[in-house]
Amino acid sequence: MPRKPRFYLPGVPVHVVQRGHNRQAIFFEHGDYTTYLGYLKEGIKRYDCELHAYVLMTNHVHLLVTPQEKESISQLAQYIGRQYVPYINFIYGRSGTLWEGRHKGSLVQSEAYLLNCMRYIELNPVRAKMVEKPEDYPWSSYMANAYAVENDLISPQGSYLDLSKIRQDRVLSYRALFEEPMSGRMLSDIRQAWQTGTPLGNDRFRQQIEEILKVRVGRTRRGRHSEKDTYGF
Repeated sequence: MPRKPRFYLPGVPVHVVQRGHNRQAIFFEHGDYTTYLGYLKEGIKRYDCELHAYVLMTNHVHLLVTPQEKESISQLAQYIGRQYVPYINFIYGRSGTLWEGRHKGSLVQSEAYLLNCMRYIELNPVRAKMVEKPEDYPWSSYMANAYAVENDLISPQGSYLDLSKIRQDRVLSYRALFEEPMSGRMLSDIRQAWQTGTPLGNDRFRQQIEEILKVRVGRTRRGRHSEKDTYGF
């Protein structure tokens, strides 16, 4: 069976997810996380990507990335794999694959969808009951986005910058988004989008993407959302 193609567009954010093989661990010790982040930093620079949010979980990673070239994200994922998998195999005396197939990804509409996607990513450790608050988890972008802690991996995206022109007010506004729980519908929509490759956004956004690409992308429950659909933060 041929591989399902990936459809990305320059300048359009993408929610990227990669899991460990059979959902097994891909990080074992502190040094593994820092090593992965080092390769991620090299990769986004090498392949002209901007990283807006991330979380490294025990057996998977979430990245919110805007590529500047059509192939940037695929090249980024391949680069990290070529560096990180041999590192893990060498350090732990193992062999074979580490990832559960290729990465999954979905294009993300800006405005409410992008900010909700950032929240979805940075709240992963809380949903997994690993920590009580997102600031308690060291392997995510939350402290950079919510407290302006220096993190040279992160490039603020337009929807995030639109929260306020003043940095301190912006991080306060961003933290305020986390005071309300995400709706079950939004959680489901984000999860379905990255699992199926369906663009995350309203009907108009999905239609525009498919018109540009001239192909049906992923699977979507058409008719469930109107262009006026909004989601509470």
